[in-house]
Amino acid sequence: MIQDPIFYLVAAPAVVLLGFSKGGLAGVGSLSLPLMVLVIEPVQAAAIMLPILIAQDTVGVWSFRRHLDWYVLGWTLPGATLGILIGYLFAASVPAAAVMALVGTISIAFGAYRLWLGRHGMPTASASSPGWIGSLFGVASGFTSQIAHAGAPPFQLWVMPRRLRRDVLIGTSAVYFAALNWIKVPAFAALGQFSANNMLTAAALLPLAIVSTFAGVWLARRIDGERFYKIIYWLMILVGVILLVEAAL
Repeated sequence: MIQDPIFYLVAAPAVVLLGFSKGGLAGVGSLSLPLMVLVIEPVQAAAIMLPILIAQDTVGVWSFRRHLDWYVLGWTLPGATLGILIGYLFAASVPAAAVMALVGTISIAFGAYRLWLGRHGMPTASASSPGWIGSLFGVASGFTSQIAHAGAPPFQLWVMPRRLRRDVLIGTSAVYFAALNWIKVPAFAALGQFSANNMLTAAALLPLAIVSTFAGVWLARRIDGERFYKIIYWLMILVGVILLVEAAL
C-alpha cells in the first residue's frame, strides 16, 4: 500500500471527483486520473482507479439493466476492445513520460471539448450513421479509456445524435463502460499493475469513492452545475498543461 501522505492529499480529491461523476455530475471524474498522475506514474494511477470504477459500475448496471440498446453495444464494444489493445501496446512499449504526455493531451482535449459543448452544444451528426462508424468511435473510446479512463467523448459523439430515450442512454452507457473496465483488466494484469501495493491502495480509497458517489447524487440536485463544470474543465486544461511540461523535462 502506498504510504506517501502527499499521494493521498492528491488521490482523495481525485476519488471524490470520481464519486461525484458516478453520482450524477457526469464528466467531472475525467479530472481524477490527470490529478493522480501529478504524483505517481500514469499506468499505476489508472490501475489503482480501475477496481474503484468496477465497483461503482455495479450500481448503474443493476439499476438500468433492462434499458439497453443492443445495436449500439454490438457495434461499439468490438471497436473499443481493439482500442484497449492498442492502448495496452502503447503503454507497454513507450516510456512513462510519453504516457504522461498523452494523458496531459487527453486532459486538455477533454476539457476544451466540454467547454466548447457548453458554448455551442453537441455537434450535429447523422442519427442513422452506419454501425461501422460506431466501431471506429469505439476504437477511439477504448484507446482513451485504457490510457486515461476517458472513453466518454468518442462514445458520446456517435451515440448522442441517435437520441436514445433517457433510461436507454443511461443503461447503455453504464453497460458499455462497465464492459470496458472489465476488458481492461487483462491489459493492466499484463502490465504488471495488479500488485498487492496497488490493490491495497485502491481498497483504502474505495470507501471514500462510495461515500462521494452518494454525495454526488445529493450535489447534482442542489448546486449551480454550469459554474461547477466550468471550473472542473478549466482545471483539466491546467493539469493537462502541467503534465505536458513535466513530461518534457
